Parts: sequence; C-alpha cells; structure tokens
Amino acid sequence: MAEHMYKPARGKLAHWVPQDLIGEMSIKDLLFSNDHRHIAIKGIFTAFIMLAVGGFFALVFRAELAVPGVQFLGAKVYMTLMTMHGMVMVFGFLIPMVVSICYYMLPRVLGTDRLYWAGAAQWSYWILIAAAVLLVIGRPDFTWTAYAPMSFRTGNPLIWMGHLAIFLVAVSEFLAGAVLVRNAFSGHTKLSQTPLMAWAAGTIGLLFMASVLPLGAVGLGLLSDGLHLTNVAFFDPSRGGSVQLFLYLFWTYGHPAVYLPFVPAIAIIYTIMPRFLGHPMWSYWSGVVAFILLAIGAMPIGPHHFQPVYTISGGYQRFVQILTMLVFIPSVLHVFNWISTLFMSPIPDSARRAIPFKFMIFSIAFIVYGGATAFLNAQIAPDSDFIHNTYWIPAHFHAMFFGFVGQMAIAGFYYLFPYFTGRMYNQGMANAHFWLWQIGLFIKITGMGVAGYLYFPRWVYDYLAVSGWPEAQLFISIGGFLIGLGFLFFIVNVAWSVRHGRPAPADPWPVEFDDEMEATVAPAE
Repeated sequence: MAEHMYKPARGKLAHWVPQDLIGEMSIKDLLFSNDHRHIAIKGIFTAFIMLAVGGFFALVFRAELAVPGVQFLGAKVYMTLMTMHGMVMVFGFLIPMVVSICYYMLPRVLGTDRLYWAGAAQWSYWILIAAAVLLVIGRPDFTWTAYAPMSFRTGNPLIWMGHLAIFLVAVSEFLAGAVLVRNAFSGHTKLSQTPLMAWAAGTIGLLFMASVLPLGAVGLGLLSDGLHLTNVAFFDPSRGGSVQLFLYLFWTYGHPAVYLPFVPAIAIIYTIMPRFLGHPMWSYWSGVVAFILLAIGAMPIGPHHFQPVYTISGGYQRFVQILTMLVFIPSVLHVFNWISTLFMSPIPDSARRAIPFKFMIFSIAFIVYGGATAFLNAQIAPDSDFIHNTYWIPAHFHAMFFGFVGQMAIAGFYYLFPYFTGRMYNQGMANAHFWLWQIGLFIKITGMGVAGYLYFPRWVYDYLAVSGWPEAQLFISIGGFLIGLGFLFFIVNVAWSVRHGRPAPADPWPVEFDDEMEATVAPAE
C-alpha cells in the first residue's frame, strides 16, 4: 500500500534492506571509514554517550535542588555541572545526533547512496571530540552562554580550554553545514521533485555555515581576552572591550542554534511519517516554504534574548519583537502539515504499535506545548518584567529541545535500528522507555513552567522555602529521574536486542490494519 501511494519523484521511499551493519563493521571502519553509514553510526553512538554524561550531570544537580538548603553541592561545582550539562546536551547530543541521522538517510532518500565530502564529515566529528575532551578537562563554570567578562574571571586556570572548545565547535559545525549543503541537492532532480529532507538539509547547512562564524569569533575573542594574547581586548570592558559586542555576536549564533537541531528533526518527521501512514504528506510546498522562511527568520532575531537590557530599545526592540513573532509562521506551517497528514486517513494499527511513530506523535505534542509558551517570551513587557531569567525560559527550551528534538532523535534511531542491526528492538522495554519519557518530560517541563510563574530564578543552587518553590523543584527533579530511568530501559534494550532481538523482516515497517482492510487514503497533492 505504502509503495504505490508514495511519490517517488519527491524522494525514494524510506525503506531499505535490514542488515547487521554494526556486526559487519570493524573498529577501523567505525573510526575511519568514509562510508556514510559508518559515519552516521559513529556519530549516533557518540551522541548517546554525550546524552548519558549530560544527563548524569543533570541528575546530580537535580538531586541538590529537590529540596531547599545546601545538600552536597557548592556554588562552583553546581555552576560547572550546569554549564557542562547544557553544552554537552546541545553540542554533544542534540545537534550531532540528528545530523548523523541525516547523514544516513539523506543519500538513501536522494538515491545517491553516498555522502559527498565524507572527509569533511569525518573532520567535523573528530574536531567535536577534541572540543568535548577540552570541555571535560577545563571544567568551565561560565554557563553555556559564556557571557563576558564573567567567563574569563572565574578563577579557573584551565578555563581557556572551554573557550577553545567553543571555537572548535564552530569549526566542526561549519564543516557539517558544508557537507549538508553539498549533499542537499545532489540527487540530480528538479527543485519541485526534491524531497523535503533535502530542503531541510540545505536550510540547516546554510544556517550552520552562516551562524557559526560569529561563534568562532566569540571563542577566539574569549580565548584572547582570557589569556591576554593581544594588547587589544574584544570583550573585556576593563581593557576597552565591549560586552555589547559579545552579546550581538553570541546571539547571532545563539538563536539560530535553536534551529540547528530543530530543522533536522523536522526532516526526520517528513521522511518517516509517510512511511508509517502509507501516503504522502498533506502538502509538499508548505514544507518547502516553511524551511525557506525559517532560514530567513532565524538569524536576525537573536537580540530578543537580551531585550530587557539597555543594549536594545525603542524602534529596534519593537522590530525584533515583530520578527520574532513572524518566525511562528513557518513553525505553524510545519505543525499544521503534520496534523493534516495524520487526519488524511485512519492511522494504521501497525503505526500505532511502532515505537518510532509513538515518539514522533508525542514530539509533535511537545513542540506545540513549547511553542505556546514561546509567545510570552517574544513580548517585550512580559519578558522584561516577569519571565526573563526565570525557570519559564528553561521550560520553553526543554520542551523544544528535549521534548521535540530529543524525542525525534530517539524516534529516528528506533526507526533505523533494524537497518543497523538486522534485528528488532524489544517492544516491552521500548514501551517502558516511551512512557517514562512522556511522563517524566511532562512533569519536568510543567514544573519548570510553574517555577517560572512563581519567579524562581535560573542559575541558583540554593533557595528559600518560598510558597510553591520547593514543590515545583521536587516535581522537576522527579521528572528528571523518570527520564533517567527511561534512558536505562533504552540502553538495556539496545544492548540486548543487538544480539537477541527478533530478526527483522524484509519490511520492518509495513502498513497494516488489524481488520485486514485498507483504509481509504486521501489523494496525493
């Protein structure tokens, strides 16, 4: 059913022959092969290690914050764990994970069966590993935003390693962007026949290459100012540098950074949703237009991240607010397209049972949840007077980053599991993972929103027993530990299923209805 209803002209059907790719790989293949499948698997499993490390950091400081008072963490250790949690999760897990999945899927969907500029993808990977090593050794405690001059006045003699890591992340992401752009339209098809995954890869590749230039400048400037490498200071106000310059440079990258994992996660939806439903997306061109609008709107709206301060005011502040509101349009286009596609016909029972489909559906729910809270973030008065630097902000970006992107990354991995291993995952453990994450994420994100509503400030390791604060923090911690428990189910499932899972059938994701009657599917666009 799926094969004849899917439009091959807009990308090959996301179905390949299951094989034990992991079992067939040697260590040399894993580390140095330029085969796009090996590069993808290496990136995915490294991202899982980063998720484990970053998640462990979060559980430690979540245990500290569960109740008022200082339990076992001091301020410096807390700030170090918080900084490394944020940087590892975004730059080590979310972005590399979804990009690696695109490395695997893109050549297959386009029909090229190879990753152009694979050598650059290899360099991107190893440079990111070097940045992670520097980050662990340097143990920065300057928060993931690395605000100057605080980030080079922490008293840590190895803090320069964190600054160098920022620069290396910029180099790594630039190379990844170049690879994605090179491969995006390499299928030798007309633009009107290019799959949505390619449009997504082109969009995100251009954003990578444009946005990391100011990030690289930030890394080099912090390194220079911190070590006094030049007589001219870039960001240190005591030596004539400009903190305002830092803000504009960093957030010219920092806001597009939201979309760097966001757009590849959208691409995964556009690739696997038709596969599970057995028919094309409701609209092709709305997806294309939404990607183009995201590429245009992502760059100039970074200043809304510091709109309560003196550096942005008047007409320019209002202009940034309007642009921020306009960025809602492409996001809503995507969500409307997904929901409309789901309502085109009855959802097959095979999809309802499939763990990737379940994660995909709930990731869409979380993007709606997070997007609804973003409306207040964009407003000048509520942001400046009430919610800026409260827990309302991490509630929003945890919904978008983990609730949406993180869960789509997991959905993509579950989908690819039979193609990587030739076996199926254990359904029971996968269901346990799924429900623990949905419950944990909802509790955690909602608790953060409540804490923000009660003006609980960010970046504090201790707090008073103000009405509502202890309860909100306890719920956030409970949600975090449920997520950690779900991840343990996931790791055990993967380790067991690689060797003992049921052999994957020729088609791991058939479109089936339990009553053996095909549903009426709306005609393709």
